[in-house]
Amino acid sequence: MSQLPWHDANRTPLGHLPTPLEYLPRLTRELGGPNIWVKRDDCTGLAMGGNKTRKLEYLLADASARGADTIVTFGAVQSNHARQTAAAAARSGMACHLVLSQQVTSTDPWYEKGGNVLLGGLLHAQQHVIEPEQARDYTLALLDDLRRDGALPYVIPAGGSNALGALGYARCAEEIVEQTTAAGIELKHIVHASSSAGTQAGLIWGLSCMEKHADVFGVNVYHQDPAHLQQRIAQLLEELNELHPGAAKSSQPIHINHAYFGEGYGQPTAECLRAIHMAAQLEALLFDPVYSGKALAALIDQINLGNFDDAQDIVIIHTGGTPALNVYRDALLGQ
Repeated sequence: MSQLPWHDANRTPLGHLPTPLEYLPRLTRELGGPNIWVKRDDCTGLAMGGNKTRKLEYLLADASARGADTIVTFGAVQSNHARQTAAAAARSGMACHLVLSQQVTSTDPWYEKGGNVLLGGLLHAQQHVIEPEQARDYTLALLDDLRRDGALPYVIPAGGSNALGALGYARCAEEIVEQTTAAGIELKHIVHASSSAGTQAGLIWGLSCMEKHADVFGVNVYHQDPAHLQQRIAQLLEELNELHPGAAKSSQPIHINHAYFGEGYGQPTAECLRAIHMAAQLEALLFDPVYSGKALAALIDQINLGNFDDAQDIVIIHTGGTPALNVYRDALLGQ
């Protein structure tokens, strides 16, 4: 696999890679379905880890190549991407500005102070908390101010999800293929939380480049209309194919499941909370209430429905987000 396109792209090593692929025996026995394996992308190591670290390795390399000295990116107030971007900028000696929009209604007094916001401050990022409708104008003004002050800003999209960032998850697909092959696992299904599209697009495209056929089961956790996520993934796949003509060997379907979305982004469902408690009590594994918790709820339900009976083994990607547990105390403890 030495000629795969993500091997040749410029990359700034930031993560503890490859992350482990771990078997979950007690959860497997509890559900009575296929063997459950978790890809531990909560263990990437950059300021408490998470999936965005993989994307940032390629994006920070591009920023450095362009001579940037300041990173600007976006997210919700408790954005895992924002926290990891702040960490990547600190590691690279760059300034960092995080434009954080108030997308989640929360009564927790620490929602805008604790969790990822606290860590962003420790990482010395400038955090700008705004209303969602202000994002475009605020960002344009911020970029003008930075350039006027002599800075050379580099803008990273929300979630690090452009074609360059998606290479990080093509690389993850390679790790999963290598690890499942070594473990004697037939790779048929990969389950993960899907939000800004870069993770799912990278996985689908990476598998196609390696001529591996597996269902990438994306659990929508962000888009009120899942068609928007479908369109965004398709767009990223097209952009990847334009950047690397002929690398993908086949087109693979885009599978989005909207059944576990609940009331909205950042609003954990009862099933999500039960899944988090189950993983903690059975495997001492901490899923988050925004992303991977909903993916785990989907996995549990799909196993109970018999929809994964065709597989002996199944892989779920833990995309991180553990710091957010601290600002969902009431929901997690039933208060």
